[in-house]
Amino acid sequence: MDRLANAVILSWGWRRRGIAFFAGAFSALAMPPFFAFPILWITLPILVWLIDGAVAEARNGRVRRLRPAFMVGWWFGFGYFLAGLWWIGNAFLVQASEFAWLLPAAVLLLPAGLAILWGFGAALAQLFWSEDWRRVFSLALGLGAAEWVRGHLLSGFPWNAIGYALTAGEVLMQSAALFGLYALNVIAVAIFAAPAAMAPASGEKRRNFVLPTLAVLAIAALGLFGVLRLSQATTAFVPDVAIRIVQPALEQLQKWDPENKDAVLSTYFRLSAPEGAPLTKGTLLVWPESAFPFMLTQDAGVFAAIAELLPVGTALVTGAYREEYPPNGEREVYNTIYAIGEDGTILDAYDKVHLVPFGEYVPFGEVLSRLGIRQLVPASFSPGPFRRPLTIPFVPPFLPLICYEIIFSGEILDQGPRPAFILNLTNDGWFGSTTGPYQHYHFARVRSVEEGLPLVRAANTGISAVIDPYGKSIAVIRLGEATMIEALLPASIALPFYAQWRGLVFLLSLAVCMLAYATKILYRASAV
Repeated sequence: MDRLANAVILSWGWRRRGIAFFAGAFSALAMPPFFAFPILWITLPILVWLIDGAVAEARNGRVRRLRPAFMVGWWFGFGYFLAGLWWIGNAFLVQASEFAWLLPAAVLLLPAGLAILWGFGAALAQLFWSEDWRRVFSLALGLGAAEWVRGHLLSGFPWNAIGYALTAGEVLMQSAALFGLYALNVIAVAIFAAPAAMAPASGEKRRNFVLPTLAVLAIAALGLFGVLRLSQATTAFVPDVAIRIVQPALEQLQKWDPENKDAVLSTYFRLSAPEGAPLTKGTLLVWPESAFPFMLTQDAGVFAAIAELLPVGTALVTGAYREEYPPNGEREVYNTIYAIGEDGTILDAYDKVHLVPFGEYVPFGEVLSRLGIRQLVPASFSPGPFRRPLTIPFVPPFLPLICYEIIFSGEILDQGPRPAFILNLTNDGWFGSTTGPYQHYHFARVRSVEEGLPLVRAANTGISAVIDPYGKSIAVIRLGEATMIEALLPASIALPFYAQWRGLVFLLSLAVCMLAYATKILYRASAV
């Protein structure tokens, strides 16, 4: 290990950048659907050793001395995000004649921009750096803070947060009930960077085998907690409520073409009540995000057809577009979830709050539009005012979330009482048969564990499912499959520890890292 550490520490120039880039790229294997998280026990110690060697001339100012560490973090992050988010480019091939020219920029610029935050994280870590085991906690502090900023800055994008490495499988996933994603980011870095302590930055320092041992024990403890939690879990169900999810797996170009209206509706109606499986009383029928290639509220005939489809005691929840013309006369379009009753009337509705940049709106629109950059969908959307539970007579209140709104840990509910379950409508068809839909599905399951709430998820294509509050799948439709599933609605459980304390858990994790640094200061003071 000493030989490897010294080779990394003493690397220079493009060799150093290449080590950082490839270490970051291999780290992406820890994310779904691969979950090869042991790779981080190699790649994160390499990052520690790279920062060990990130030195600058003493005559440089304090800020400029952080530049080598920033560049190490940037190259590592660039590799990580490029390897983990390459699938985004698939969306630009759906309408290749219009958007293919943007594919290289999208695939490269997004990872490059996100990597800036990891660069700042590495620079922050170096401010608290030492040559002993404490530098592991410095890195956990720096990257943990960077991941929190990534989840909030410029509307946030916490996709593939490093903490998801500790949620692989149903057993480890239970750790989200204790810590939540942002604290797991800190914990994951501390655990997986721990082997770096066995190769001190200075040959005169004692080796530390305690920290790597504690890291292994921490993983074992998280696994034991998961086993115990699942062994005591009993999935209860809401009486007299069934969920039927339709996944039509429509081609993207077909889905958006108004001329395909009849074919699209025929697919939904055929899958909703196939021969031998009619809808029955107490069933909530669920269709995915933006189900129609037209404005639903402008077609009374569709509501009449829905009323004919729904028997007494049933309802439909579907995604659709909605438009308004406010007093200023400018048309506003919303990405909406409608709850429709058995008589074809709208019972309730929710407008998406957290829109996707460049997917549903273009930041700095006027400037970028001059460069030919516009959103991928046919219309630019306006955000809804806030999140709140929706209500249907025979169904307990549920929290509607559209597409990637569900990836934001701790931010799923703005106001109102605690819902009985989460309903997530999405359209992962943009990303084809890549890793993207699997990642999205996993993040949704983790939200369910964090909140102690069941999850009902309907995708145009992607992975549709009914999930219990422990993240376990009750019923699943695989990626690319055009079918429907039906399952009883799982009941919610008591608020998990994380859901009671939320951001305080993350702050506590940072405080532990700061405490490790404080022991260095106290040791020096006592030596004097």
